[in-house]
Amino acid sequence: MRSAEIRRVYEEGRSARAERVVLFVAPGLGGSAFVARRRLGGAVERNRARRVLRAAWRAVSPQVRSDIDVVWVAREAIRGAGTEDLVTEMTELIRRLRLS
Repeated sequence: MRSAEIRRVYEEGRSARAERVVLFVAPGLGGSAFVARRRLGGAVERNRARRVLRAAWRAVSPQVRSDIDVVWVAREAIRGAGTEDLVTEMTELIRRLRLS
């Protein structure tokens, strides 16, 4: 997804927060984006956060309808979290927003 599409999801969509991630969703073509802001740390920490988010998303994405765009935002608590930790949180957020 491009930055304009990500902004659209932020502005028009719904959100749900967990300890390590925030999920934003809006109707769309089924795109996904992974955001790690600078306050999370340096480039190494931000890249690791996005990598772990993508790995967890691959595990849970089959549960989600294909007619929505999703943006996952890493929170500071993501430091040190593994893929399985995020799979649990992502599954809960998907259930909470009824995206199945």
